[in-house]
Amino acid sequence: MTAALVAGRREMDWVGVCLLGCVTALGGGSMRDVLLGNHPLTWVAHPYYLLLTGGAALLTIAGARYMHKLRNVFLVLDAVGLVVFTVIGCNVALSLELPFVVVIASGMITGCVGGVLRDLLCNTIPLLFRAELYATVSILTGILYVGGLHLDLNHDVVMASAMAVGLSLRLLAIRFKWGMPKFIYSGNMD
Repeated sequence: MTAALVAGRREMDWVGVCLLGCVTALGGGSMRDVLLGNHPLTWVAHPYYLLLTGGAALLTIAGARYMHKLRNVFLVLDAVGLVVFTVIGCNVALSLELPFVVVIASGMITGCVGGVLRDLLCNTIPLLFRAELYATVSILTGILYVGGLHLDLNHDVVMASAMAVGLSLRLLAIRFKWGMPKFIYSGNMD
């Protein structure tokens, strides 16, 4: 739905709204599966995901005039999506018995790349590359989740705890405008 709003600000037609919604929602998992050689892609195995995401994007058109009232709801839902998709991405890599670093990267790719693709298609600097705590939250969530599993702690407790910490950090970062240090270089390359 956030992608549909971005598409509306870019004055895209309804096909563009659906496409951007699908790319945003399914792009991270698709990229993960392509990179890991995990086939079929999730939306290919479950084509109704395309209908669900495209339908949600079209519904956003109908309710767009009320969306400004729901800004905080969207921020919370985006934060929830980040941590949930991170854990899903970690689980996919864990099921393939991949190394720890790859598992964490898989979680981050799943949680973050859909938004990167949305921003690139809309010709804006992706949120992931700005100073905001986004990818960092995904990485921390993945480390807590996979680390807890490695210590043979209860799966449900580990999953809930990792997602609660990640969600809390993301919401606090939004509220207090926490971010990573920026790299600023204005020197001459001559």
